[in-house]
Amino acid sequence: MKINLFSWLNQSRFLDLNVLQWVVPLFLSVTAITFELVEHSIEGELDIDVSLVSEIIIFGLMGPVIVGFVIAWMRELVNAEKQAIAKVHVLNRELEEKVAERTAALEERNAELAHANAELQHLDEMKSEFVSLVSHELRAPLTTLNGGLELAMQNAETLPPLARRTLETMVGESARLTKLVQTILDVSRIEAGKLEVNIGPVALRPLMEQAAEVVLVPKNRPLEWKFTRDLPPVLADEIHLEEIIRNLMRNAEKYSPPGKPVHLSACQEGDKVRVSVKDHGSGVLPESQKHIFERFGRGHGGESAPPGWGLGLYFARKLIEAQNGSISVKSPIWPDSHAPGAEFYLVVPVAASNEE
Repeated sequence: MKINLFSWLNQSRFLDLNVLQWVVPLFLSVTAITFELVEHSIEGELDIDVSLVSEIIIFGLMGPVIVGFVIAWMRELVNAEKQAIAKVHVLNRELEEKVAERTAALEERNAELAHANAELQHLDEMKSEFVSLVSHELRAPLTTLNGGLELAMQNAETLPPLARRTLETMVGESARLTKLVQTILDVSRIEAGKLEVNIGPVALRPLMEQAAEVVLVPKNRPLEWKFTRDLPPVLADEIHLEEIIRNLMRNAEKYSPPGKPVHLSACQEGDKVRVSVKDHGSGVLPESQKHIFERFGRGHGGESAPPGWGLGLYFARKLIEAQNGSISVKSPIWPDSHAPGAEFYLVVPVAASNEE
């Protein structure tokens, strides 16, 4: 076992370096001089010659002096170590006090943040409940209004041109408002975890063709299709997946110039299927791509932007994530600087076969 000499000297109760600094050299000096005198007297008569004087100087004086300097140096080292240890103890106490103070402040801050977070969650729940309640209460009068407008449209040919145009505008705006209320209700349900998702095998090609027949074909929009041969079914909710794809098709129709095609594809990539909708619109700016799938996030702003609420893509993201999929955007996709276009694509898992 290695022993720290400085620590031993520091902890000893019997040794005092201040005393040793003088006692040890004096003892060595007396011992050496006595030894030399005895040695020379034994050899013969005691003659004080050069040999005796030199030995007394070397062993009786210089040696003890050197030992005294060494002990003095050790004493200074021990004192320096004591001072260093004292400073370390002071620093440790100060550090412990600061750590305790900062820990108390951090705990207090964490308690404040937890209280604020609880209040925000409560406010968010109240907001969601309020929005859901208002939207639910709006559905009844809107249903009545839409029914009355449909009855009026049956006799629209008998109305004057101005009244007929006004009625058609009211029908369109009523349908738009109904769609908004339904979207808000769906968003509220999915945020509350109350939207039912029934996962099962879904054939993509007929689903996409049916969605295009409803959304794009009536607008006389040119279509370009691309499907992987023997495309496997995907694991998703058929109703909700078709709703997402229709939403992407409506966006492509809304933002594409007339006459430009919409590119629709579904390709297998490993154990996933990539469903893509490409347009020839003005594209999505890189800074907008970061928040376009958030609530009220839109890729286009200003007075020239098409009408919208910024909830469709947010609802699509929440809905596809509930089906273990994902949604992303890529823009630009075409070399045309005036119409760089955008690609919105879904990634959904492939349904396992019966054997698996």
